[in-house]
Amino acid sequence: MDLYGILKSAHSGWRYVVFLLLVVAVIQALAGWFGKKTYTEGNRKLNVFTLISAHIQLVFGLILYFLSPLTKMASSEAIGRYWKMEHISIMILAIVLITVGNAKSKKVTDAVAKHKNIAIFFGLALVFIVVAIFMMTKVGPTKTFFGMS
Repeated sequence: MDLYGILKSAHSGWRYVVFLLLVVAVIQALAGWFGKKTYTEGNRKLNVFTLISAHIQLVFGLILYFLSPLTKMASSEAIGRYWKMEHISIMILAIVLITVGNAKSKKVTDAVAKHKNIAIFFGLALVFIVVAIFMMTKVGPTKTFFGMS
């Protein structure tokens, strides 16, 4: 297997880690926000691990962006446009939201406000990621929501 294949498999597999951590972080943040719970060290660690996993995924994705034949396709084709512009834009936006949410939660002292920041920013990132995945399955008939690609 060549470098491209290894990175593609890593990027495809690592998405489950990012997705799972993001879902758990959003659920915990919503429970903390609406349940007016304290912000624990466990919450902080989960949010940091989510942030780190998203940034690792970004590194894999950026390397793939320059190696992938999909990004060499014409932008006039739906699949080429998706991989060249839409996927990377949406995913970078999602990672920016995760980063901003984590930073904003560190700046406030109130536990409920910390949970609220995480819930809003991580939640928006999760929505963007799910939308991007659905867009991928629409333009790439061989791609599936949970399948390895």
